[in-house]
Order: sequence, then structure tokens, then C-alpha cells
Amino acid sequence: MADRDTLPLPLEVRTRLAELELELSEGDITQKGYEKKRSKLIGAFLPQAPGKGMDPSVPHERRTPVTPGSSSRYHRRRSSGSRDERYRSDVHTEAVQAALAKQKERGKMAVPMPSKRRSLVVQSSMDAYTPPDTSSGSEGEGSMQGEGTPTSSQSSINMENWISRAIHGSTTSSTTSSSSTQSGGSGAASRLADVMGQTHLENHSAPPDVTSYTTDSIQVERPQGSTTASRSTPKYGNAELMETGDGVPVGGRVSAKIQQLVNTLKRPKRPPLREFFVDDFEELLEVQQPDPNQPKAEGAQMLAMRGEQLGVVTNWPLSLEAALQRWGTISPKAPCLTTMDTNGKPLYILTYGKLWTRSIKVAYNILHKLGSKQEPMLRPGDRVALVFPNNDPAAFMVAFYGCLLAEVVPVPIEVPLTRKDAGSQQIGFLLGSCGVTVALTSDACHKGLPKSPTGEIPQFKGWPKLLWFVTESKHLSKPPRDWFPHIKDANNETAYIEYKTCKDGSVLGVTVMRMALLTHCQALTQSCGYTEAETIVNVLDFKKDVGLWHGILTSVMNMMHVISIPYSLMKVNPLSWIQKVCQYKAKVACVKSRDMHWALVAHRDQRDINLSSLRMLVVADGANPWSISSCDAFLNVFQSKGLKPEVICPCASSPEALTVAIRRPTDDSNQPPGRGVLSMQGLSHGVIRVDSEEKLSVLTLQDVGTVMPGALMCVVKPDGVPQLCKTDEIGELCVGSIATGTSYYGLSGMTKNTFEVFPMNSVGALISEYPFTRTGLLGFVGPGGLCFIAGKMDGLMVVGGRRHNADDIVATALAVEPMKFVYRGRIAVFSISVLHDERIVVVAEQRPDSTEEDSFQWMSRVLQAIDGIHQVGVYCLALVPSNTLPKTPLGGIHLSESKQLFLEGSLHPCNVLMCPHTCVTNLPKPRQKQPEIGPASVMVGNLVSGKRIAQASGRDLGQMEDNDQARKFLFLSEVLQWRAQTTPDHVLYTLLNCRGTIASSLTCVQLHKRAEKIATMLAERGHLQDGDHVALVYPPGIDLIAAFYGCLYAGCVPITVRPPHPQNIATTLPTVKMIVEVSRSACMMTTAVICKLLRSKEASAAVDVRSWPPVLDTDDLPKKKPPLLYKPSNPDTLAYLDFSVSTTGMLAGVKMSHTATSAFCRSIKLQCELYPSREVAICLDPYCGLGFVLWCLCSVYSGHQSILIPPSELEVNPALWLLGVSQYKVRDTFCSYSVMELCTKGLGLQTESIKSRGLDLSRVRTCVVVAEERPRIALTQSFSKLFKDLGLHPRAVSTSFGCRVNLAICLQGTSGPDPTTVYVDMRALRHDRVRLVERGSPHSLPLMESGKILPGVRIIIANPETKGPLGDSHLGEIWVCSGHNASGYFTVYGDEALQSDHFTSRLSFGDTQTIWARTGYLGFLRRTELTDASGERHDALYVVGALDEAMELRGMRYHPIDIETSVIRTHKSITECAVFTWTNLLVVVVELDGSEQEALDLVPLVTNVVLEEHYLIVGVVVVVDIGVIPINSRGEKQRMHLRDGFLADQLDPIYVAYNM
Repeated sequence: MADRDTLPLPLEVRTRLAELELELSEGDITQKGYEKKRSKLIGAFLPQAPGKGMDPSVPHERRTPVTPGSSSRYHRRRSSGSRDERYRSDVHTEAVQAALAKQKERGKMAVPMPSKRRSLVVQSSMDAYTPPDTSSGSEGEGSMQGEGTPTSSQSSINMENWISRAIHGSTTSSTTSSSSTQSGGSGAASRLADVMGQTHLENHSAPPDVTSYTTDSIQVERPQGSTTASRSTPKYGNAELMETGDGVPVGGRVSAKIQQLVNTLKRPKRPPLREFFVDDFEELLEVQQPDPNQPKAEGAQMLAMRGEQLGVVTNWPLSLEAALQRWGTISPKAPCLTTMDTNGKPLYILTYGKLWTRSIKVAYNILHKLGSKQEPMLRPGDRVALVFPNNDPAAFMVAFYGCLLAEVVPVPIEVPLTRKDAGSQQIGFLLGSCGVTVALTSDACHKGLPKSPTGEIPQFKGWPKLLWFVTESKHLSKPPRDWFPHIKDANNETAYIEYKTCKDGSVLGVTVMRMALLTHCQALTQSCGYTEAETIVNVLDFKKDVGLWHGILTSVMNMMHVISIPYSLMKVNPLSWIQKVCQYKAKVACVKSRDMHWALVAHRDQRDINLSSLRMLVVADGANPWSISSCDAFLNVFQSKGLKPEVICPCASSPEALTVAIRRPTDDSNQPPGRGVLSMQGLSHGVIRVDSEEKLSVLTLQDVGTVMPGALMCVVKPDGVPQLCKTDEIGELCVGSIATGTSYYGLSGMTKNTFEVFPMNSVGALISEYPFTRTGLLGFVGPGGLCFIAGKMDGLMVVGGRRHNADDIVATALAVEPMKFVYRGRIAVFSISVLHDERIVVVAEQRPDSTEEDSFQWMSRVLQAIDGIHQVGVYCLALVPSNTLPKTPLGGIHLSESKQLFLEGSLHPCNVLMCPHTCVTNLPKPRQKQPEIGPASVMVGNLVSGKRIAQASGRDLGQMEDNDQARKFLFLSEVLQWRAQTTPDHVLYTLLNCRGTIASSLTCVQLHKRAEKIATMLAERGHLQDGDHVALVYPPGIDLIAAFYGCLYAGCVPITVRPPHPQNIATTLPTVKMIVEVSRSACMMTTAVICKLLRSKEASAAVDVRSWPPVLDTDDLPKKKPPLLYKPSNPDTLAYLDFSVSTTGMLAGVKMSHTATSAFCRSIKLQCELYPSREVAICLDPYCGLGFVLWCLCSVYSGHQSILIPPSELEVNPALWLLGVSQYKVRDTFCSYSVMELCTKGLGLQTESIKSRGLDLSRVRTCVVVAEERPRIALTQSFSKLFKDLGLHPRAVSTSFGCRVNLAICLQGTSGPDPTTVYVDMRALRHDRVRLVERGSPHSLPLMESGKILPGVRIIIANPETKGPLGDSHLGEIWVCSGHNASGYFTVYGDEALQSDHFTSRLSFGDTQTIWARTGYLGFLRRTELTDASGERHDALYVVGALDEAMELRGMRYHPIDIETSVIRTHKSITECAVFTWTNLLVVVVELDGSEQEALDLVPLVTNVVLEEHYLIVGVVVVVDIGVIPINSRGEKQRMHLRDGFLADQLDPIYVAYNM
């Protein structure tokens, strides 16, 4: 940056510049001429840019001249509202530009832009022009608090900036027609930026249409540090980043973006974390270690500052009522208050005589005319609400003094305009806790309140029941002659209660005693030098704070004349207050910095302004550090209009301590006001460091004068014991004085902490025996006893041990090209607590005309600016449409309400950028895997710790002597023939249709005969040999069963295949084709309907129809019997193939031999005690796994009757399954999770109506969910709870577990103890350890036992890497050995070598002989206290999840379901969620059930919950429509299909957010 220590501009040059600006704005001179003359004028004073050798004031490129239209003035006025300047500062803008330039040098940050569905991009149209009131502001109307940091060094560039800004009206958009060379800051700032080598390309359009918003179509060529690629590149991602990431082929924009994100995240942003100790179990969150080099306070301990003596003048009244009585009787004609209408004409003049008589009237009426004579409603000391609009100070004043005279306590509040006003509910709580029953209001206000049809005023939400009482004189009765209010001296009774909104949105009432009220008025009179009959102009809210103290109270004590300017007039004419000062020659004006700013913007319409009458301009929000630049700019412009520099008097105030300090109006103009240029870095550590070299991040403060008369002030440490600060330390100001509030009404605990503080020195001695009051202001007392305020306690955010002030961050954000983007500077900054630290959230309202590209560009620059200046990361930056943030009654932003909306996910942003990767630095250290331990030590370890090896088995099949006739046969085909001979008419199968009636049924002999015919058909029409494979493509039903046994009779090997879905051929038919091809089927059998479907046009579009094998239609069967049924010779030959798509998207077929099939059926028969007399209801898909076995095989083996209910019929009639179970008095039933979910969701509200239809589930003994996953406890529990009223026993519901290598390992069955549930620590689970915890403890995860181990099954838990056995309650892979294990994969579609050991693994030590099959699932065995049927202690198997699905992140193992469960809980609109990883980024896909506007609400919530509960940073959040996450027939999520779809850009997401 150029050397800035040069001379300030001489006055004549400044005057000449001002004239030039004027000429340009009036159109008397072209832009080019203006540039030329201007550079001549200030060329001598501007330093040369080093190395450039050119004059920085000459722009680098040609700018199109702007020709203002004739209406330029009008334009200028209307557009002035386009950005409120509350935090405006050119110096700060320069600093921000410099910080951004610095970022640029660091190298290109390629941030992927979020992608959005088009419908979301179309923004709701802008509600017509909004007047400049809806400014932002953290509280009340403090909306445009303060405006920027000038520096004390009066360097020429700064002067130049201020002049340019002041003359211009300081913002491009506010003076569009005269917009000089701006593109972001003011002219000088942008020129300065040019000097810094940041080129801007600009073309200013002609003055825009007034009705729309000023869109200066400035196109800024992206600086190299910019975050998205420049405009020429394609919108999505940078071309050079299109190579593949980590060997994954990249296709489509999504993968390019993710790669971009990965590349960005690979760059180290912060220094690597220090090493720290990790306990064996706990993942320790890193605690921020204090930086040894951080600045520490070194000054001496401060001394309490004492204000001057409060000199009580003899004729001062003894109470405020006495003053009113005096003036009302001595000078009844003296004007007290003049109110204005919206045209700025005096509406009404209230004299002291009228004020006195009307107040008496109000006092009499509220004491005697409410309630009855015996029971008056109000007694002295009761609280009364004052509800008056902002444009009626006279009625308010009368009511307020009426209350004082009647000795009731006024509680002034805002008018509740709508029932949903932000914060209005909290005010209701305040009124309730104050016991308010009466509300005084004006006629006009009463008419405007919402009414019910009967004319009653409804009770507002959260409000007590109120009697509304209108105080206009005409509605009141005259007090009798002998009635007179009792006027006492000021005492310690409560005078009034002022409301205060806290950081969390709650509203407190600060009580002010009559003594404090009077003393405060005296102190103000003394420090402001008020005298009788002075005129004072008040722009502030007269109901509270500075406006009330000066404009209603102190004015009456001194018989002053108040000119009250309503807010509504300021909106229409921002100059009104200055005009009134001139018109009435007012001595004093009370304003906020934004009023000064608006006057600056609008003042050029005024020729004859003279402010020489002002002796004091009270700046009410002088305590806001950013107000200084408004004060300076105002002085700059109006000094020539008679304004004296010493007139500007900033003051600091707080609801608790009233006026804390005020700058006195001095006559000595030589004594300059105090300035401090402090380092932000130092401030963040709580110390004061005057900053010289690091000019970027400084905060310039102005003093707010000295302590009030008669008060004592000290600065104490903001947290902990109230200990005095050192002189160079920032702390909370505390005031000891009579003139402060005394308590928060009704809250003794909080009162003690705030109003009864006893500061102590370093040795612990009290500095005074009188209590002090905390002001809530952070600052220090500088040289000469001047007070400086650096921020508010409410705006304090402590991030990583450093303190940042919300206002400072707002100022930085606003300095980034504000007019182009933020709608009137409305920005809210707050912090939320995520993972044990505060995280900063910035929410801004964006201009209605901003494009996606603009907003993203702006967001990324704001992040860089805040990082550069405050050295703190922003966790989340959200943009909302203009005018959508909740407002306070005076148009500021309601912070706590905004934060609440953000946290509950109802802010509805239109853009979100999350940066958890940069902010979250306290994650646990990634886990380092231990080196493998040798077998010996593991064995010893097991023995030493007394752990038994984790193994368990079901009952032994060999020993069990039962009268099982079917055991005689080796083959199922023989069992069927035997049953057809012995019990020909016994019904084996009954199929129900969607109405619950029997669609068809099969007896033993019918099944046998149909199977024979099918066998004949296969031999004759299909010409098949024995051992050929046949694909059975049937809907769930009886044909499928007959076809299966027909294949066995013919000696063929059947493969059941789910038929294609007629509505969705394109996606379902290729799977059918794949199974048919992979299984090498020689022919297909199906029904006539499906035959037709396979030959349809849609089918030929989806697959190559010509390559199908021959298709046999079994609807017309040959009449004759086969000559001879095939009899297999070897029981180890193939019986059938079982094909299934795993959750990871792999198609795997396993081989089932005849031996395994019979063993399987026998095992189930014994476990479930199935006999021919039993009936079992089955609602499962009959294509693979246990579902197929139960549907087709078990009935033939055990002889029981199976009631078949196709799950697809439940979509038509959700009650079908349960009605069937009830109607057939079934004791055992099987279903899938999808069926259970359908019932829970579909019948949740209908249990009563089904009960009335006679549904009774009390006979159900077992209801087993057939699954290949961890039991879904939440679903089974809600199902049990829901149907408990219909007789379902909670013990009946259980789950089973099977996998590819063994289709059923566990199944609850009839005997044996109930399934148990344990709670394990999720954090330990990530480290592959099981740690049992109590229910409800943090990070606990409930796991339910997956049913009892089937007879003939042995299980062991082994380490998947070392293949060694593990101990009881250790997590490992479940290995199984059993007669019904599958005999191998028929072929895994893909790689066969990988799977070779799945069926034939041996342990690496211990029992190395047994051959085990590996299930691919992690789980653990735990010996319970329960005993099983044989009297042994029962071993429970808990399944945790599939190894294939588990994600390795940060060296730990995560199961997707755990993260998904957390995510689904986070917002009511998330119906389903799936997660997967892509190049070690976690991608979360959520289905949104709600309007697309809610999509972006989910991004921060999802990121927060995954951080909090799983210590993981989400890389990408994808919001999609319902039904996008693919789910297979078993109800399992197909995460890999989803991942492929996402990377290939096929999901059509509503929104994709890439977290930084």
C-alpha cells in the first residue's frame, strides 16, 4: 500500500472538489472532464504508487460517461435507501479490499459453487420499494448502528475518501446518477484498490428506473483470488480440475465439483494440529491451547473513576411530579411538546398546563373508574402497560405522567401490530410476570389493534388478559373539585419499568426507582447544561432509553420544549430533523448515527441549512464503535453550515445503568475529542494495543465523554469474579450511582448478578461498600478519564478462546461490495454452539436482483475478508431473500429470533455456504491403526483377561430325536411325492388377494400334479437336459411354487427372478436380463401376461430382446404326465440358485445343494415348531434368502399351511397382512421391514377403525422380521407400541438375520428367552470396540439381539484382518458353520477371486480345522444371564453392520445407518437419508418432504448434527425429492446405486451444497 503519511488536503481544495462533485451530479460537466479536473486538483496530494509510477487517481480503464437525467435529484433521493450505512467506513472498506488482495496472493482457492434446481433460483419478486427504515441492527431501532472505522492518522487518502463520500452521499447506489468511479467502496476506496493492483471493469448504466432497485451493472473482473472460475469458464467447476480423483473416473459436473472441493480441502489452511494424548477409549476433543505469544495485559490495575460532584441547584424540584405541577401552574402556556405529521407540519402543541390537567385526569380515572368502588382494579404500586404508537408522543407523555401521579408503575411497550410480531410473545411474558392487567392506549391505536368479530381485542400469544383503556381526554370523566393527586418527594418506590431484550430473545423489565429517576434527570441536566425553556429536537424512540430520558423526563424537569420527529416522517424525509433544528433554532438534538447518515445522503436538496443554533448533538448510539464514521462524515459536510465540531456529543447508555457516560458540550474547540486506533487482534484477546503497523485490522474508537456526575465507574473482567481490569485490558463497565436501575422485575438471581456487583482489586478487597451495576458494555477508561466502548456483552462471541464482536464482523461483511449485494445492509451475525465451541453464523438479506453467480462470489469474498481481518473462520454464511429476516418493532433485525429460526430450520435461505472444514479445529485426532498383534499374545490376552472366546451354537440337529417323517428323504421332491400320497387333500398354500379373500390355494396333490405337468413341458417344449438352469419370472404367488417343484421333477435347477415392473420397465428389466444371463439360464418360465411384457416396445427399448433364451408360458400346460420323474442321485448336487442384489449394489448368486436345502428346512421346522396342523402367515418377497425358503419350501417339508400375502398388495390395502393374521388366527408370521413400515405409517391413525373391524392380534406368538441387516429397533418398537391396543404382545416382535453365505443364521422361534437389547457406546464402536453403557447415556446406541441361533448353526467372532478368534463382547466379523451354508457363489458379477475365502475360511490359530463361511457382517456375541431351553446360559448375537457398507473416515469405522439416524432426527421435513463416501468426503443425501424453499434449511442442521454426534465434517449435502434414494425389496437402502447416480448427475437434486 502507498505510504499514507502525507499532508491533509487544504480547505480550498476541498471546497473546489465539492463544487466539482456538484457540477458532475447536476450534469454540467462530463465524467471525463470531472476525472481530469479532479486529478489535477488532488494530484499533488496523492502519494505515488511505488513501482507503478502513475497517478493512482487516474483510472486504469475507460469508464463510460454517466449522463444524469433531469430527474437525477429524484433518483438520488429514492435510491438512498438501498443500503443503510450503519457500519460504513472507507478505511474499513480499504482494509477489506487489502485483505482480499492478500488472500489472492495466497493462491487460487477454487470453491465449488452449490448447484440448485432452477425452480429455486427464481426469487420471489421484490415487494415494492421499501423505505429506508428496515435497516438492520441488532436491537430496537439501533438499526444502522454506527458506520465504520476511520483512523486517527489524518492521511490524505482518508480525507479524500471522506470528502468524496460525504459529497457523494457515500454509496454508489445512493447516488446512482453521480456514481463516480465506484465499484464497492467509495471512489477513493476503489481507486485505492486499483493502486493495489485489483483491476475493475465497469460500465455504469444510465440512471436506473426508480421503481426498481438500483442495479449498477458493474461487472468486476474476478480477481485471481476469486472463488469461482471467471465468467468465461463453464459455470460448474474449473476445467483443469476435471481429471479423475483418486482413480475414480469423473463424469458430469458433480464429480468435477467434488474433485474441486477435495483439491481445495487438501491445501493446508491452518497449521497442523498439535499431537495430544488419546485415551484408549475416549475420543478427546482437542482443547484450544492458549497461544504462548498472545498479547497479555501489562498495565497497572485501574482505579475507579469518579464523576464530578452532582451540584443540586436550590430550585431543583424534589420530584418529577413536583416539577410538572410547578410548570403546569406557573407557566401553563409554555410549550412542552410539539408533534409532527408525516408532511413535517406541526400536528399538535402540548403545553405544560394541558399536560398537567390531563395527567391529573388520567390519574383520577385509572384509580377510580376501573373496577368497582369497593374493588378498584388498580392500587398504587400496581403495574400498567403503556401501548402507544411511535407517532403519538403527546398521548404517551400524558399517560406516563398520569401513572406517576397515580403512583402506579408504567411499563411502556411496543404496539403489537400482528399476532406473530417477532418478540411480541416475550413481551407478553414480561407483562404476565409484572402482573399487568390494564393497558393504556390511544384512540387511534385502539382502533388499529386486531379485533375479533365481536369487537373484542384478542389475547395476543403469550400475553395475559388485559383491559384496554383509552386515555384521550374526551373518554375520561372529570375529577371532582376536591380530588388532588398526592405529590411526594422522590423516594425508593418504583417509578417505571423499561423493557430490555436479551441476547437469547427473552424480555426483562428493568425497574427504576423514583429517586433514581430524579437523580438521573439532575445528572443529565448538569452534564448537558440544560436550562429552562430550551428547545430540543428528539428523533429517538420516546418510550425507552435516551429518547425517554431526554425527551420525556429531563425536559419536563427543566420546562424545555421538545420537538418530536416520528419515525414515519424520517422514512419520508430523512432531513426533517435538520429542518426542524433550523426552523426552531433548537439548542439540542437527540439522534442516532443512522439519522446523521440519512441526513448526509439527502442533504443536497437543501440550500438554506444553518445549524449554528445547536450547542449539543446527542448521539445516542455513540457506544457503538462504528458510529464514529457517521459523526466524522456529518461534521465534514455540515461544518460549512454552521455546525461546530464540539457540538457532537456521543453518549453511552444501557437499560440497566441508564446513561453511563456522555461527552460534555465544551466551548473550547481546540481540545480535540479522544480517538483510539486499536488492533483487532489485541481486542480479540481482551487487551488494548494501539496499532500502527498492521493497518488492515484495526478498530477506531471515539470517546463517549466522562463519567456521569455523582457516579463511580470501574471496569471489571467480563466473566467470573468482578475483579478490576488492568489499564490496558478490555472489560465490562460497571457504574456505582443512585441513578441506575435497581433490579430485573421479579428475577432476584439475575438481579444480584447485575445490579448488586461488588468489584474487588487484585488482592480481593472491595473497592466500595456500595453495589455497582453492570452496564453490559465492553470498553476501558482512557487517559483523562474518557470512556471508550469497544462493543456490547450481548454481541460477544468467544471462538477458540478469542473474543469477537458481532458488530465488527457485520462491518467487515458490509465492506465487501455492499451496495451491489446486501439489501440495505441487513446482516445478522450470531454464534451457535457446535461441538463444544461457538461457531459464527452470518445471515444477510440479498438484493432481489442478485444472480446466483453474484451471491456466491460475494459469499466467498466475505469469508476471505473476515478471515483476513479477524483471523476467525465463519462456520455458516446464509443469504435470505430481501425483507425476510424477523424485524424488531422499529425495523431492525431481531437477532435472537433469526438465530432461533436458523436453529430450527425455518429461516428458508436462498443460498448457504458452510465452512466447517476451516472452522472446526477441535476434532479428535484421526485414529492410527495398531500394528497387527501375533496370535500367541492374543490368546494369552484372552486368557489373562478371563474372556471366553466368543463362540456360540444353536441346538444340535443330530441329537434331536423327533418324529420327523420328512427326514427319511434326502430330496424335497421326494417329500412332496410322499405328502401327495399320504395326505393328498391337505392344504399347503393359500394365497390372499388385496381384498383379503382367498385368490387360490394348493393341496399336496394339486401341487404334485401341476409340478408333473411343468416337468413334462420342460422336457418336451424346452428340450432341457437335467442340470440345466431355468429362470422363473413370476409374480409372488402359487404359480411360482408349482414351477419350482416342476423344475425339481425335471431335474433342472430353478432360479427365482422378480418380474419387471410394468410401470418401470426401463430400470427393472435390465436386472432381470442380468440375472438370466449371469445364471446361464437355458430357458425362462413365466405367465402369459409377463410374456407379453417381455416382448413389448418398452422392453425392446430397455434391453436387447433378441438375446433372451426361449420363454415358456406355463398358463397353458400339456395335459399328459411325464413318463418318469427325475430322481437325483447325489444330495450334494445343486437344488437351486439364490440370486440377490446386496446393499452395495453387487449381484450375487449362491449355490444351494439338496443337502443344505433339507437341513435348512429342518432347522426352521425345529426352531418354529412347525407341524401340519399349524398355519403360518408370510408377507415377504419370494425371490431370495429366507423369504423364498419360507414361501416355497418349508410348507412342503413340514406340512404346515402357509398363508401367502404378496407385499405389493399392501400398497393398495395396508391392513391386509394384519387382517389376514387375525382372520386365520395365525400364531406365527413373517414379514419384512418394508411391510412393517407400511403398516406403521399407513395404519398409524386407523387403529381404532381396524379394531372395530374385529382385528385381533392377541394370538400372535412370533412376528419375525426377515432381514439381512442390524435390527431396526426404532421401527420394531413403534410397531409394537402402535398395535399393542390390538392385542399384539410386545415380546412377539423379533428379527432374524441371514446373509449371502447362510440365508438364515438366527431366527427367534418359539422357545427360548426374549430378545435382549443392549446399549453400546458409539464412539467405542468406531474404534471396533464394544463398550456397554446405560440406557440414555450420551453417544449410546441401542442394539437388539437378532433372534436365536438356529439349530445346527455354529458362530464365532473373528478379526476380519488377522482372522484370529475374538473374546466375548468384542466386535469382529461373524463367521458361521452350518449344514445349510450355501456351497459357494455361482458367480459374483464382477470379481471372483476376492470372494474365494467367503465359504472356506479357517481361523489363523485356535481351532484351525473347522471350515467357516464369512458373513461379511460385524457383530459381537455376549453371554447373557438368561437360560435357554437346554438350561445353558444363553448367548446373544448382536449384528452391527456390513463390512462392505462401513465407511473408513479419519481412521475410524462408521456405519452409515448411525449417521443417517442422526440426520433424520434433525428436521421434521427429512423423511429419508443415505450417506456414502467419495474420496474420503462424506456425502449426505436427504429426501425433503416439504416445499423446495426448505431445502437449504437442512444444510446447516445436517452439518451440525453429524459434527456433534459423530465428530465428522460433512463434505457434500444433497437435497432430493422423496423416493430418490433407491431401496431394494427387503427395504434396504442401495447406497452404492445412489452414489453412482449422484456422480453421474442423475438425481436431479433440489440443492447440492459443498461444505468448505
